[in-house]
Amino acid sequence: MTQAAPMVEIWRGPLAESLHSGHAVICDAGGDIVEAWGDPQTLVLPRSSAKMLQALPLIESGAAASHGLTSEHLALSCASHNGTEAHTTRVAAWLSALGLTEGDLRCASDAPMGEAARNALIRADAAPCQLHNNCSGKHAGFLTLAQHLGAGPEYIAPDHPVQIACRAAFEEVTGAPSPGYGIDGCSAPNFMTTLHSMARAMARFASATNGADARQSAMVALREAMMTHPDLVAGEGRACTELMRACSEPVAIKTGAEGFFIAILPARQMGLALKITDGATRASECVVAALLVRLGALDPAHPAAKRVLNAPILNAAGRVTGAIRPAAVLS
Repeated sequence: MTQAAPMVEIWRGPLAESLHSGHAVICDAGGDIVEAWGDPQTLVLPRSSAKMLQALPLIESGAAASHGLTSEHLALSCASHNGTEAHTTRVAAWLSALGLTEGDLRCASDAPMGEAARNALIRADAAPCQLHNNCSGKHAGFLTLAQHLGAGPEYIAPDHPVQIACRAAFEEVTGAPSPGYGIDGCSAPNFMTTLHSMARAMARFASATNGADARQSAMVALREAMMTHPDLVAGEGRACTELMRACSEPVAIKTGAEGFFIAILPARQMGLALKITDGATRASECVVAALLVRLGALDPAHPAAKRVLNAPILNAAGRVTGAIRPAAVLS
């Protein structure tokens, strides 16, 4: 199959009113495809789902160890966080330990992703800063690596040593040269690959063994940090955080913009990646939950699963008017 597969149906009464299509791949420890929907060779920008790949040089270079980074720092380096005080104070303290400030970030000021954090800023009549940007933890990691390498401050440039290291790690773990990049929402390069290659990379994270070699140890450290601190990876009310807490086994889950999601399942030595072609988050959240249920890692009756899987659609009066359902091919 080379076309996108129907993946999520939007029902209103007796009618499937809308349809989201996409691609998904599940890989085993050897990188082979266990199951696939759509086209495994479709070219994708994994967006923020690639953050654990971008964080590998932070550990492999020795920068994380030399700066005493903890699992909280590593979770933030992989995060698309809500921008709450719990996130911003940690990133600010990280920068301070480097002798840097919020002004050294290059992710740009952005409103917090979480409604509570946005409302808190409004009540305080305060403007958001770069710390509120959901990628500020990743950028703090970039700055840590840049300082460790003795490189310049413009770490988001594609030819900067930080990004050269990120691209090398990305290509090595996905197992394929990247044909190019796009500039992500936070202004850093985001490297292209196939969906199969991205799922293969996640399976490598899942099957990595601590102490086997430096790369595998780094992979273990990052996946464990995400699973230990799901609140730092995203935040309250977010699918990444809630689904990690809901799974019946340790799973690292990470969203990316434009309908991307990955999951790392160490107990099964499997990884998955998915892309919704129209970029809808409601669809990508539904599909990742459906695939976790299919693999036996998530109970569909868990409240966190039900919020995105067969989720009711409410109108302004609070009446149920429809539902978001996974297509039959995912059951």
